[in-house]
Amino acid sequence: MADIRYTSAKKIYASYGVDTEAAIGTLSAVPVSVHCWQGDDVIGFDGSDSLSGGIQTTGNYPGRARTPEELFADIAEAMRLMPGTKRLNLHASYAFLGADKGKVDRDGYTYEYFKPWVEFAKGLGLDGIDFNPTFFGHPKMKDGLTLSSPDEETRRFWVEHGRRSLEIAAELGKAFGKPCLVNIWIPDGFKDVPADRLGPRLRLKRSLDEMLEGYDKQWVVPAVESKVFGIGLESYTVGSNEFYQNYAASRGICCLLDNGHYHPLEYVSDKIPALLAFYDTVALHVTRGVRWDSDHVVLFEDELKEIAKEIVRNDALSKVKIGLDYFDASINRISAWVTGQRAMQKALLYALLLPHAKMKELQDEGNFTELMYLQEEAKLLPMEDVWAEYLARTGCPDRYYDEIVRYESKILKERK
Repeated sequence: MADIRYTSAKKIYASYGVDTEAAIGTLSAVPVSVHCWQGDDVIGFDGSDSLSGGIQTTGNYPGRARTPEELFADIAEAMRLMPGTKRLNLHASYAFLGADKGKVDRDGYTYEYFKPWVEFAKGLGLDGIDFNPTFFGHPKMKDGLTLSSPDEETRRFWVEHGRRSLEIAAELGKAFGKPCLVNIWIPDGFKDVPADRLGPRLRLKRSLDEMLEGYDKQWVVPAVESKVFGIGLESYTVGSNEFYQNYAASRGICCLLDNGHYHPLEYVSDKIPALLAFYDTVALHVTRGVRWDSDHVVLFEDELKEIAKEIVRNDALSKVKIGLDYFDASINRISAWVTGQRAMQKALLYALLLPHAKMKELQDEGNFTELMYLQEEAKLLPMEDVWAEYLARTGCPDRYYDEIVRYESKILKERK
């Protein structure tokens, strides 16, 4: 029955000028970077027991990974249920410090502390590892500030952490033979109206320049990530969109767009083509914000479809680096991982199955009536049957819920 349905869908799409075989082949090769921090509620391995810096995880669903071994097992189970090409997105706070725990701080991290992740990722056949310096959840955030701190000792500590992170990323890139995306996000800001908005940004600019000095351009792709506000940082964010857009453009690095980091009526789908007009590379942290940067699990919804459409129809699959970023502790964490990754894959497939050339032609001709008609027709094309065929070819089960329940009953329920 599945073969019959796919054959029928293939013919229907062909009548619109869409090659489903090409779409499946393209989708299977698009890497999506899956974040490690969904599995343990962003706690990490280096001693933090709670979040800070305007972010938080809500919920107390049982089964949180408490050790590196548990997190590895959960990631492996989640990856088994995810189709397509996958990378691992790693925060510096997940360093394997071993006997050095408590003796070395984040300004002293080296590649040695992340080698277990490389072995693990290679064992899963992943495409590579992306890296994030961790500028939160640490006692050396003075007055909520890191790279923009007026305290020179504090600022220097975090600059050194950034430098070390770039060095680690270069080794991660070499280990997989592919560049490592390093995303720089800091929580710096103020709860109430500041007396000085320029000073912190000048210090941040200086810190970033010092961090990036001499980084390995062959193996490292640095990116900066803006944000509107965070909890306890409602009035002012040092790393604003305007600051980072200008910084990235002037330094020849990458901007990362997190679709939870803007006003609710701003759309990252519109920002992607705006940046593609000027940047060779654009990075994404795909999440689902509900009223604010709430980091809900990514779902196959309208804005995600629009994001995927802008990537595909602008021939930017090689230019846009797609990463996931959400953490929900109110539901089964492995299901959250799998649901979000599959939603991203569905959105990309949806975009790959649209007759973009025809739609662009209609827009350029000013034929907006037929364009609207075709856009509406495309919404009911049998993508489900192509998705089922894609899953079958990748060896992933169509219905994964029973697999999640099995793992929970066997593994997660034993964690107290």
